[in-house]
Amino acid sequence: MEVCYQLPVLPLDRPVPKHVLSRRGAISFSSSSSLFGAPDPRQLSQRRGAISYDSSDQTALYIRMLDVRVRSQVGFEPERRSSHPYLCIDFRTLHTRLGHGTTAAGSSPERRVHRLLSFQRYLHSSRLLRGVPQQIPLHILDEDYTGQARCMLEKVGTWNFDIFLFDRLTNGNSLITLTFHLLNQYGLVELFQLDMVKLWRFLVMVQEDYHSDNPYHNAVHAADVTQAMYCFMQEPILAKSLTSCDILLGLIAAATHDLDHPGSTSLSSSRLTTILLHSIGIPQETGLFSHLPAEDSLNMERELGSLILATDISRQNDYLSRFRRHLDQDNLCLSNASHRHFLLQMALKCADICNPCRPWELSKQWSEKVTDEFFQQGDIEKKHKLEVSPVCDRGINTVGDIQIGFMSYVVEPLFAEWTRFSDTRLSQTMMGHMRLNKASWGALQQQQTSVSVEAEPSSPGTDAEDGGATGGSSSKEIPQGSRES
Repeated sequence: MEVCYQLPVLPLDRPVPKHVLSRRGAISFSSSSSLFGAPDPRQLSQRRGAISYDSSDQTALYIRMLDVRVRSQVGFEPERRSSHPYLCIDFRTLHTRLGHGTTAAGSSPERRVHRLLSFQRYLHSSRLLRGVPQQIPLHILDEDYTGQARCMLEKVGTWNFDIFLFDRLTNGNSLITLTFHLLNQYGLVELFQLDMVKLWRFLVMVQEDYHSDNPYHNAVHAADVTQAMYCFMQEPILAKSLTSCDILLGLIAAATHDLDHPGSTSLSSSRLTTILLHSIGIPQETGLFSHLPAEDSLNMERELGSLILATDISRQNDYLSRFRRHLDQDNLCLSNASHRHFLLQMALKCADICNPCRPWELSKQWSEKVTDEFFQQGDIEKKHKLEVSPVCDRGINTVGDIQIGFMSYVVEPLFAEWTRFSDTRLSQTMMGHMRLNKASWGALQQQQTSVSVEAEPSSPGTDAEDGGATGGSSSKEIPQGSRES
């Protein structure tokens, strides 16, 4: 069975021709794909509602708690480039075909292929049609580069970089400012002869496509991932091997990896496809790479799509198993383009979930924001009488419980292997922060439990004694971050 998605082709002056809507112009993928299709029932040992999992695999079980489909580790094979569903997309049908030289007489007028509007850009367009101005004007880059924001950019490669402060200093334009700075710092703007107007438009459209009302999956998260990706690409083992094209794709993939994310823990195949199409559609719409040879542009889109799909958590064990095998066999060759691409995928995966490895002051804020997003989803599910998704019920879950489980079964296994690959001061710092943060959440959980027990009404006959104990406990200070979001 095949499911086809067709991109609308908007001609300049005529109705859409029939051949554009033909099968050749469709985007298709097989429903049996390991990423987009339903899992094979033979590979699932239990099923609870819409969530299937293998109870013998704790890592897979915890990922399943985030309401995504994950196969058991049994039967995993090394990833083949042809296994990605996005490779079934004919990227040539998504391109704007501009004529070169004179056109033959009687030839049909040139037509432009547009990407699907994201939900954010649809709302923005509808506001413009209704005459409603944009609420937060975008300041020009020169203004963002002054003062404290510029000072922060001088330390953009440090692991304790405070993206929340930087976002405030740039008036909410952290993703635009940070990404442009990194592209310019690497000399990629000049090297790839990127048009400044097109690049600016590209970055503005990327930032607009993130949902600003999402507590976690918003443009600030994308900026944080981009900054982390830069730190990983600065590691000696990668810095001396990555090509300029690798670096360009790594930064763009980090900035665009969650475009139009709905703020829900469950990403269906259609949503993943939409995120992918938006990520590769914005460069096409802005013409960012239109000056490059057509084949080079297509290859960059394929590589960009592959990097973005690597952040899908439902394939966490797949990538981790392959990474572990490479390290066990010591056969990673950084002069091999496919191996470098795989390492970029692993770096982006680490950057995407690196919050538990940040210093406590930053990690705590991210933990509370992602939990707030979970609980908002649970509240909506309760309102509509739906089964509440795992980790989304604020009545039975806490920030500490969720974070400790996430660190134990998802983050720690991944970063342990990354440290094997790149055992540097940064890797040791990240592992140290993660252990401290995990212990801090555990201590806060114990304190909350202790306070709850002491706050219970005292039994008859022990009022005076218990009152003294209660009075003593009430004066105890709960450390910062103990409150649930």
